[in-house]
Order: sequence, then C-alpha cells, then structure tokens
Amino acid sequence: MAGFKTHISVSTALGCGYAAYGYVAQDLPPTTAVLGGALCGFSGMLPDLDSDYGVPLRETMAFTAALVPMLLIGHFETMNLSHDAMVLVAVSLYLFVRFGVTNIIRKHTVHRGMFHSIPAALIFAGGAFLLTATAPLPIRYYKAFGVLMGVMSHLLLDEIYSVELNGARSRLKKSFGTAVKLWGDGGLANLATYTQLAIIVVMILGEPSVMEYVQTRNPEFARRYQQLQQQFEFSGSLSTAANEVFSTVRTSAEQFVSQMPSTGPPSPTAGFLGFFQGGNNQAGTSTQNMPPQQSSQAVPYYYPSPGNVPPSYPAQGQPATIQRDFETAQRPWPQYPQ
Repeated sequence: MAGFKTHISVSTALGCGYAAYGYVAQDLPPTTAVLGGALCGFSGMLPDLDSDYGVPLRETMAFTAALVPMLLIGHFETMNLSHDAMVLVAVSLYLFVRFGVTNIIRKHTVHRGMFHSIPAALIFAGGAFLLTATAPLPIRYYKAFGVLMGVMSHLLLDEIYSVELNGARSRLKKSFGTAVKLWGDGGLANLATYTQLAIIVVMILGEPSVMEYVQTRNPEFARRYQQLQQQFEFSGSLSTAANEVFSTVRTSAEQFVSQMPSTGPPSPTAGFLGFFQGGNNQAGTSTQNMPPQQSSQAVPYYYPSPGNVPPSYPAQGQPATIQRDFETAQRPWPQYPQ
C-alpha cells in the first residue's frame, strides 16, 4: 500500500491544483481558494485515522483538533460569544478532539476498516459542509468537495498500490478492494457508518438554504422529502397528543367527582378517578377532592352504660375490664370519684 508520505504528497499536489482552479475558474477570493486547497491536501490523511498508534493518527488528529475550532469561528460570532469565551470553547474543543476522539478511534477501529470506504468519504465531506455553515452556499460546496477529493485520492492510491506489477505479469494483493468499498466485513461497523451518514444527510437537508437550492433544481425530490419529514413529525407527536388527551380526561373526572354529594351509595366514578390518579383506591373510597366537611364520615362515640361501674386499674396502670355498648345516644359522662 502507499505510504504516509506518498498520500500527503499526492493530496497536497491535488490541493494546489484545486486552489488554482477555485481562484482562476471560479473567481473565488484568494484566501478561500487556498483554504479549499489546504483542506484537500489535509484530507489525504483522514482514512488512515484507523492506523492505531501510527504517525497518520497522531498527526491527523493534532491537525484536526486545531482546525475544527477555527472553522467554527463563524458559529461563535453568530452566538455573540466574547473573545474570552471563544478562546475557552476553542481550547475545550481542541482537548476533546485531540485526546477524547483520538482514544475512541484508537480503541474501536481496525486498519482498512470502514474509514477506507466511500460512505466515510461522504461523511468527511458532509462534516466539512456543516462546519462551514455561516459561509455562502457555493463556498461551502467548494470546501466540502475539496475534502472529498483529498479522501478519494487516498482511497484510489491504496487500490492502485494493491496491484503488483512484475514485468509482464501482474497480480492483485490481498488488500485489493479494501479501500474503495461500500461496506466492510463487520456488520456493526457498517451499521454505525451508514447511521452517521444518514444523520449527516438529514442535517444538511434540514438547512433552509440547502432546501431552497434543492427545490430550484429538483422540486419533486424536495416535495417528497418534505412529505416524509411531515410523516416523521406526526408519528413523533403521537405520544404528546396522547398525553394531552389523558390529562384532559383526568381533569374532567376530577371536576365531576368533586361536584358530587358526599351522601348516597358509593360512586363508581370515584374508583375511575383513583385509576387515573395512579393509586389503589376502591370505588367510592376516594376522598381526595371532597370538601373538608365531607371528606370522612363521623365516627360514633361509645359511652359506658349508666349501670356500669368505672373500670378498675391494677397496679400496672392498665384497665382490667372495660364494658361498653354500642348505643349512640347523647348521655352525660358518669362522675367518677376523685
């Protein structure tokens, strides 16, 4: 396969030609044209991020950690951040990319995996497009295509170097077909890659400027995409609508029960209300919303009969016998001797 120096040399030469094309043919500002060419030259290292502890991973992640905050300067300005806040955010992003993302890539990738694939190239280009969201749309296309060219130059070089030429005979190495591919051997890696690609595409199409451009070029595709988006929004709002209906029914039940008289046979609506309140109340036993004077029934007092003698208390201080009946007549308390 091609070495690191070969990849960076080819992508840099391609970036120089791309910068000249942007300045001469597209009449772009010199700084924009040079930046697009630099992105193309840098992107020639991106597929080798899966090389564990090699030079490509170390150099690429160091350069990416410094480049990402600079590409986000436009976003920082739209957020009205102060210069000190911009510096703090940039330093935080640098540390996160330089160490956090690097460790994740090192632990969860294998060499010549899905980083060497066409979907990964589209993900890198889409990420560059999203990072430059504050620039005009043609300039964003120019920068994103520069990244795509750099990544594809790396993949094509790997495929070219997988063909061994030996005089009149040539043979294909085992690495042939492992760079320019649509999917790899690992099902989980394929799923993760295409999920990321789908998220990037949805984020790009979700921008109003991009959708307006798509409508002018392909109105039918824009119409179908908007219909699909509306269907997903409708299905996502079903749970919210169900919660609103549930809350309305519960409130109506509470108001109905609170207006019912406290006398009479137990009402099944009270049990229905208990169900909505999430408790274990039986029918007719819910008294949460009843007025204070109706929340409970009066418990009859039990007075001793006139013929009964006062209870006798043993030495332990507890009554030996207490004789009571169940009459509820209002009778005066007996006078106990002092």
